[in-house]
Amino acid sequence: MGVRGDFLVIGSGIAGLRAAIALAETGDVVMLTKADPRESNTGYAQGGIAAAIGPDDSSDLHFSDTIAAGDGLCVHEAVRVLVTDGPKYVRELIEWGVAFDRDASGLPALGREAAHSVRRVLHARDTPGREIGRVLWQKVQSHPRVRVFDDALAMSLLTHDGECRGAAFIDRSGQIEQVEAARTLIATGGAGQVFRETTNPAIATGDGIAMAFEAGARVTDLEFIQFHPTALSVEGAPRFLLSEALRGEGAWLVNAQGERFMHRYESAGDLASRDLVARAIVREVERTGAPVFLSMVHLDQDYVRRRFPAITDACRQAGLDLATDKIPVSPAAHYAMGGVETDLDGRTSIAGLFAAGEAACTGVHGANRLASNSLLEGLVFGARAAEAMARPLSTATLFAVAGEPMTSRAECAGDAPATPVVRDLMWRHAGLLRSREPLEDLVTRLSAWWGQLSGTRSTASDREFRRLSSLVTVSLLIARAALRRQESRGGHFRTDFPHRDDIHWQQHVSDVLSGSRL
Repeated sequence: MGVRGDFLVIGSGIAGLRAAIALAETGDVVMLTKADPRESNTGYAQGGIAAAIGPDDSSDLHFSDTIAAGDGLCVHEAVRVLVTDGPKYVRELIEWGVAFDRDASGLPALGREAAHSVRRVLHARDTPGREIGRVLWQKVQSHPRVRVFDDALAMSLLTHDGECRGAAFIDRSGQIEQVEAARTLIATGGAGQVFRETTNPAIATGDGIAMAFEAGARVTDLEFIQFHPTALSVEGAPRFLLSEALRGEGAWLVNAQGERFMHRYESAGDLASRDLVARAIVREVERTGAPVFLSMVHLDQDYVRRRFPAITDACRQAGLDLATDKIPVSPAAHYAMGGVETDLDGRTSIAGLFAAGEAACTGVHGANRLASNSLLEGLVFGARAAEAMARPLSTATLFAVAGEPMTSRAECAGDAPATPVVRDLMWRHAGLLRSREPLEDLVTRLSAWWGQLSGTRSTASDREFRRLSSLVTVSLLIARAALRRQESRGGHFRTDFPHRDDIHWQQHVSDVLSGSRL
């Protein structure tokens, strides 16, 4: 079965859905999604979407907060686009029927989260991602010029004469099929499943990043992984995200003795940025030899349960009461600041190939994403990518300094690993705390495995093999980048280089494939 369209969108999160809605006004759109169309990282977003729409807020203030959180590495032009265009697209969501929480006057209720200087985060209880996704999906589903193929696993990009012409995918029956399109958008989300401990769903395996890299696109800033500080940490229970909005509404981080400890490490206390809170938790656990907890016992019980119904239910399933119990927490991989390098309109280094959302890297997040800027990024840059895709092709102006090219002629060593082995190694050696020797060992192992997998990567239709292939590719890119950057900044922390080094490392560094094609 050959499929043709004017535009191909790979992924059904907020970036892909928003792009598809716009693209359908100018051409026929094919959308590939590897699971149910509503099963994406967008649906798991609990915090909300940030936009400067409050009376005490402004795009300048949102800009300043984003720059500060990015730890010296944000691309200022990208941040300016995000905070300036954001309110327009959020108001569009409201017009389309997204049911954000309202205050007593009927205006959107604005919450405050870590590292925001004012209340600017719109919520829909504690499932804003699902609410936004619901409305966008309804618009996509009802449009006659959008064809959605679900349970379709994109496996490789089709290129000819240096241009992307579509993608190959595995359909629900296990057959390899192709979509031919003049423009392709990668909107596949993140890669949290690279790590053993993650808040991301099982589908977040970095497929889009791996495909783009294998096709020759530049990928950038993959050393910067955001580890969310507060994931539910109960043996036998899923690593459920406990939203930053909990602390924004007054929750405390406490140690086993019930003491608030964050001010021992950070002046902003419980509302410090995510990277700082996550490392403070690790240090407190090391200091006390005991776990840490999130506590809302000092707040009104009815309000807690009403404000956070999904989190309340998740805690209840783990045998805990969010309103009356101390909830054990620990960090988990949450978000990739890096990805496929793009300009401000989603163009990559390959003509005809675009990327938006978490799979892309515009530099908007720098080294550490400001809370609740992720949904906004997908919304704004998904719309901008669609506008650019409808125009004639042009070459992107990219920003990274190229690192040492990676060749696919890696030497093979033994059988390919099981997926849990890769995820465990990444968590232990490329997780929250990193250093040279473990990273060197990790890169050596991953390079060998990647080389072995390369021989059958382009033709294998087994889904578990594809999952492993993506995980190994993205793991190797993350590990190489983490080893290369000899400083600590944002989501990247090296115990052997514990300080930020602006003289040598205030720059973006990319990886690109050279040598034989995969």
